[in-house]
Amino acid sequence: MGKVFKSVEEIQLDNVRFIDARFDLQDNEAGKRAFEESHAPGAIYLDLEQDLSDMTSENGRHPMPSKAKLADLFQSVGLRYEDTIVVYDQGAAPFATRAWWMLTYAGFPHVVIVNGGAAALATKVDFTADVVNYAPTAIDFVWRDELYAPREAVKAIVDGEVQATLLDARAAARYRGEVEPLDKIAGHIPTAKNFDWEQLKGDGTLQANEALRQKVAQDEHVVVYCGSGVTASPLYAVLADEGYEHIQLYVGSYSDWITQYAIETGTNE
Repeated sequence: MGKVFKSVEEIQLDNVRFIDARFDLQDNEAGKRAFEESHAPGAIYLDLEQDLSDMTSENGRHPMPSKAKLADLFQSVGLRYEDTIVVYDQGAAPFATRAWWMLTYAGFPHVVIVNGGAAALATKVDFTADVVNYAPTAIDFVWRDELYAPREAVKAIVDGEVQATLLDARAAARYRGEVEPLDKIAGHIPTAKNFDWEQLKGDGTLQANEALRQKVAQDEHVVVYCGSGVTASPLYAVLADEGYEHIQLYVGSYSDWITQYAIETGTNE
């Protein structure tokens, strides 16, 4: 898959398509306001809830959009497979990784994330309030279904029909079922291990560490999830950046799982 995260020094910033994915889960208009104030030249804004989730679905709190919805989105903003696409958010956040994953799932081959986010990017390009409107494109999509784990695939792992490691990206106390601020029942998907995605943060960037490498081996089939599929995406992206090849994202995540199946508490470590 190649490098997912690059510093601004590593990215060729000429003739690229910028995607601004800034968002705030406590203030869902904050990212859009930041974009309207200033953004990378020619950037388009992709909103976590309006664009990169299907909030009309009941399959979790940030449900997976349909292929048709994603296809319409990416064509409507004029993206092409040959584009070099540079995605950023506020840095060390799960929103650029969500956009990167959706684009990669949709088959775009040249997508990178600015490690360090908007602040790092602004040191290399002049941010502007000007908005560019692109002509729509027509793409013959080649979807990468192997990157996505729907609920049924996760059930097969829990039931022992498929050999894989479920990796829960939430805080340890939520994983163990001691607290649950968002979902109606506390706990985790049976058999899952835990690795809090926030352990990947450092100095405004996301990067792997030895604890993650010890948690799951490169040759393991790993399915990552969190509460609603958002904060699992940085864990997925960091594993991909490290060269892990057998990884999937359960976009519906715990909030989808509990609509149908039982949970467990405690730890599997």
